[in-house]
Amino acid sequence: MLKNAALFHISRTLFKTAFIKAASRSAFCALLSVTALALPAAAGAQAPSGPQAPLPTTQLAAGIHIIRAEVANTEATRRDGLMFRKELPGNDGMLFVFEQPDVQCFWMRNTILPLSIAFIADDGMIVNIEDMAPQTDDAHCSKKPVRYALEMAQGWFEGHGIKAGRKIDGLP
Repeated sequence: MLKNAALFHISRTLFKTAFIKAASRSAFCALLSVTALALPAAAGAQAPSGPQAPLPTTQLAAGIHIIRAEVANTEATRRDGLMFRKELPGNDGMLFVFEQPDVQCFWMRNTILPLSIAFIADDGMIVNIEDMAPQTDDAHCSKKPVRYALEMAQGWFEGHGIKAGRKIDGLP
C-alpha cells in the first residue's frame, strides 16, 4: 500500500510540474496520458479482459440524425469504454459524461474498433472531432474544457456532415 501511495505522490508531483511547465497543450496531453496510464498499473488495478456489459442508453440528436448512446458516467465505465467491442452498429455510440468541464484526453488501448470522438461543451456545441486508430496509446484531447465526449464508429460524424460548431441535443 505504501508503494502505491508513493507512486501516486510521484505521479501527482509530475502532473503538477508538467502543468506549470507545459509549453503546449500537446505536451500537457502527452504527459497526462502517460500519468493516467501509469496509475492503474502502479496501483495493481486489474485490466479488463473483455467488453463491459451494455450500459444504460440515452437518445441524442445531431440535427436530423438520431444517436443511441450508451452512457458512461462513472470512473469505471469511462475507463472501460468501448474496449474489446467487436462492432458498433449504425447510429450507436458511447457518451462519456464527466462531473465538471476539463480538458479530456482519450486513447485506444484495448479498443479494436476505429472510432471518431466528438468533444462537446455543456451547451451541446461540438468543440472538436478526432479520429482514433485502434489499439494505440496516442492521446486525443479536447481543445478546451468539456464535460462530454461522444465516440462513434470512425467516419460517422464526417459521413453525416457533422463538424465542430454543430450542436448535439439531448445531453443528460
